Amino acid sequence: MSVRSSASVERPMSCGSHSGSGNARPRSGPLTTRSESIGTSYCAPTSTRHARARLSTMCAMAGSLTPSMRFVILHGKDSFGIVAHVKQLENALKTQFGDVTRFDFDGSSARLVDVLDELRTYGLLATHKLVVLDKAEQFVAGEETRRALERYAESPMTEATLVFRSESWRAGNLDKLVAKIGAVIKCEPPDASEAKAWCIQRAPKAYGIELDSAAADALVSRVGNDLSRLDSELAKFGAYLASDAEGTRRVSKALVTSLTGQTREEAAWEVQEAVLSGKPAVALRKVRELIEISQAPEQLVIWSLVDLARKLHDAARMLAEGQQESAVARQVRLWGPSTAPTLRAARVLGPARAARFFHDAIDLDRRSKSGLAGDLSRTLEAFVTGLSTRVATPSRG
Repeated sequence: MSVRSSASVERPMSCGSHSGSGNARPRSGPLTTRSESIGTSYCAPTSTRHARARLSTMCAMAGSLTPSMRFVILHGKDSFGIVAHVKQLENALKTQFGDVTRFDFDGSSARLVDVLDELRTYGLLATHKLVVLDKAEQFVAGEETRRALERYAESPMTEATLVFRSESWRAGNLDKLVAKIGAVIKCEPPDASEAKAWCIQRAPKAYGIELDSAAADALVSRVGNDLSRLDSELAKFGAYLASDAEGTRRVSKALVTSLTGQTREEAAWEVQEAVLSGKPAVALRKVRELIEISQAPEQLVIWSLVDLARKLHDAARMLAEGQQESAVARQVRLWGPSTAPTLRAARVLGPARAARFFHDAIDLDRRSKSGLAGDLSRTLEAFVTGLSTRVATPSRG
């Protein structure tokens, strides 16, 4: 049995899955996990009244976990916030009881009897136990298990604290009982403005760097509002600027653009531009580059192809009806460098072939989501190669 007795926590992870370095473990026993230091929970000032109110509420929740709590449920899609809550609770327990021994279980395979035995068995090396169970919703799926946990919540062990973590959670009577002896907290990702405020606050505290407003805007625009991903990017900036003198480690918008991956729109336009070139080799190379080198999700490539197919279908139909290119561009929402090549390709394809392409793109999207697309990378390569060839060959009628 592997245990931990420090007040550190796992690296931010996707909720509902255990972290660590893949160490072997018993089928239903505690996990052997790798502990790392992590920053504070998501609490930051922001400029708008609504955002300030929400941040204030979240800060209060982050500080509401006390060593007197014997059962805590943390659920939601904000894995960073969940991990931070566990750290805060673990530190509080350590302050109260001294040494705290931590046990981690995987709820998808753990047995109820093993979890309860761990809670009810007195520790030999520490005065208090912290039992953390991931994938909690899977663990409590059975009615018998849920009833047993309700009974435990009515009379919990005073020498142990149980924490459930789960991305999804179905509320019920267990929540009411847990709230009496602990807490039930839903952790959701912040909105864009709150994520920006969090980045600006966390950058100097965790990594000794300064992040201005424009840089924070660019970062959230590119990465999204997942705090785990944002924190990883901040760590990257910190490492990049580590050799600079203190007080000069500033992250600019240009640095964010240089070191952070593309936005969805930028990556999508690269795919569309390659297809519209009418050069199959260029289209093939771009898809391979995005998937194999940039590690772009295959669904992103498919999304960009469906988006292009819609534009070509609508543009080809309107051009065939005799509408002016400026009117077509406005209605199809073309702008900048994408306008001319898209209109040219729409004329080359014509309404019939553009309609077939639109149908094929939607079908590819459907098959990819149902597992019927075979080797998806190879399927995408064949699709863009064929389309780029058609774009280069005028319709015969």
